[in-house]
Amino acid sequence: MSSSQKSESEIRKRLLEADLVDCMVALPGQLFYSTQIPACLWFLARNRRDGKFRNRRSEVLFIDARKLGRMVDRTHRELTGEDITRIADTYHAWRKRKSSRYADTPGFCNSTKIEELRKNGYVLTPGRYVGAEPEPEDTEPFEQKMQRLVAELQSQQSEARKLDAAIADNLKRLGFG
Repeated sequence: MSSSQKSESEIRKRLLEADLVDCMVALPGQLFYSTQIPACLWFLARNRRDGKFRNRRSEVLFIDARKLGRMVDRTHRELTGEDITRIADTYHAWRKRKSSRYADTPGFCNSTKIEELRKNGYVLTPGRYVGAEPEPEDTEPFEQKMQRLVAELQSQQSEARKLDAAIADNLKRLGFG
């Protein structure tokens, strides 16, 4: 997706200039039992201006689904039905004719023109194009927030001292004190 090796970047360039890449979906890591690395789905289409869907020539949809899914055990993640539906609905809404349901969503999806891809050296990493999710605005006044956080820290330190004392007491009872 972003290798700088001459042969790989040339392949990406040729696929994009031939207008074959329709959509890129970055998946989270730990989805597969054989590897922990994240994967990326490439959706290729030869005729991107057929009569069934809108003309998608010179555009690529990027979906960043790396934050989706849930851990089912310590080393394996799975996409929920809702996650899969969100990804599929986004792609289908994007390629449909006159769909008002599709909208670029910062941190999740972006429809990118070929000119932007050229400027970025034909890199096909979805995270580069979808951007970051907007951070929720922090409306709590600084002084109030600091008082709350300091009180929380003191409470946690007090609890830690109690736990340390209980552990030391148990070790003494076992003859290791």
